Amino acid sequence: MKSYSESYKEAGVDITAGYKAVELMKQHIARTMTSGVVSDIGGFGGLFELPEGYRKPVLVSGTDGVGTKLKLSFLMEKYDTVGIDCVAMCVNDIICCGAKPLFFLDYIACGKNVPEKIAEIVKGVAEGCVQSDAALIGGETAEMPGFYPEDEFDLAGYSTGIVDKDKIVDNSSMQEGDAVIALPSSGVHSNGFSLVRKVFDIDHISKEELTKPLPELSGKSLGETLLTPTKIYVKPVLALLSEVTVKGISHITGGGFYENIPRSIPKGLGAKIKKSDVKVLPIFELIKARGGVSEHDMFNTYNMGVGMSIVVPAAEEEKAISVLKANGIEAYHLGEIIRSEDAVVLL
Repeated sequence: MKSYSESYKEAGVDITAGYKAVELMKQHIARTMTSGVVSDIGGFGGLFELPEGYRKPVLVSGTDGVGTKLKLSFLMEKYDTVGIDCVAMCVNDIICCGAKPLFFLDYIACGKNVPEKIAEIVKGVAEGCVQSDAALIGGETAEMPGFYPEDEFDLAGYSTGIVDKDKIVDNSSMQEGDAVIALPSSGVHSNGFSLVRKVFDIDHISKEELTKPLPELSGKSLGETLLTPTKIYVKPVLALLSEVTVKGISHITGGGFYENIPRSIPKGLGAKIKKSDVKVLPIFELIKARGGVSEHDMFNTYNMGVGMSIVVPAAEEEKAISVLKANGIEAYHLGEIIRSEDAVVLL
């Protein structure tokens, strides 16, 4: 008998819409399949076989969501990029200890299940998985009428990666004189959007205003710029780890420089960075100017154009930058490690 509940539909939940959404998303999920996948979409759990070649395999997990950046997605009626953000926020975290992402699961909660919209969201998730070489092995779509507005949704995810215990990136060997390298961001990424929404009055702005080209953004619109997906650093960083000594990695998310860079630096040392050396993106200059936000608060909220920082021996800095550039990242010298009680010294 075909599964269908008239009573449930009258309560606001259409089971058949869920089935259609799964069918529509399968083509996107298929792009992410890797050799470790041993289950198909639709079961009660996603199965993944651990790869060989690890002497002491350690599993590393991360979970996150997209946050209020989703408000831009609703206003722009563009749903195929926020899934990349969701994946990025998870895999960029676990790569900080040297772990290669293995698989990803997503969770979508919505007021009304519109299969085509759900498939667009998952299309973005799948793209993020392809960019990080992770398999999308499962997920959940929950239709929750009365809890979420019909045209809104929330999106979160979870990823597990693997690293050999002897190759875990920690800061035990970090020392004075080591170099700090910047990996440029693609924009605001997925943090600080509560302030973005306040500065630009996003909750009351029209779609016309969001899509109007702005000279401050080199002719791009505010909506297009803010919806730019979070950069995924997995493949370039894995390439770097195989060629140079990496002593610390920081994923610069909410809390900006002041909260995230210290997470990879041991007590007694600090990262000395000249603000003039940071290649600040135009969107951050616009946020600062429009909102009257102090320079300190900008660096304490946003990535300012640096999505990730990596500490390497000074003697290997040139090679590290070369390896990253060969893998599509225009990395550059950001600062140096010094003896300091302050983990970040911005000059």
